[in-house]
Amino acid sequence: MSLNLLLTEISKSNKAGGSVYDTAELAYMLGKTVDPTFTKFLSDAVKKGSLVRVCKGIYYSALTPPDLSNILLETAKKLRANVFSYISLESQLSHTGDISQIIMDRLTIMTKGRKANIETAFGVIEFVHTKKPLSKLEALVYFDPEIKMFRATTELAITDLKACRRNTHMLEYA
Repeated sequence: MSLNLLLTEISKSNKAGGSVYDTAELAYMLGKTVDPTFTKFLSDAVKKGSLVRVCKGIYYSALTPPDLSNILLETAKKLRANVFSYISLESQLSHTGDISQIIMDRLTIMTKGRKANIETAFGVIEFVHTKKPLSKLEALVYFDPEIKMFRATTELAITDLKACRRNTHMLEYA
């Protein structure tokens, strides 16, 4: 396997809008399958400083790094690519100005998938499971084309905050 070939393919992908990649995407770029040999190849690339490991199974090229201000968001999209998820709770309320704190190293996301706290080199991605059916959510979320992900309306983010029994004292108008 050629590290130079992988870095060339990542560079091409970056020009097309890519930034972070999961293990399967990196294997696809080289026409390989994900197996112990490929995993070792990635580990060696990280040790050499050519790839940066964001968290388990997610990487970016050290030669063509992504916009690090969006790294948690891009990582979250890779981790839950096939599950309906939306930005909510403190992250969304900070975005809308409904709480005065700016959330820097944590991204809070509601998901139809399983809950998880993913520790990354750049902060924590918190996935909180929601039991709400999609039919009840569709009118309360909107697609943000700038980040290519769904966001909760302020009403839903506050409802989620209360349903998760989280601190509401930060709300500007609780």
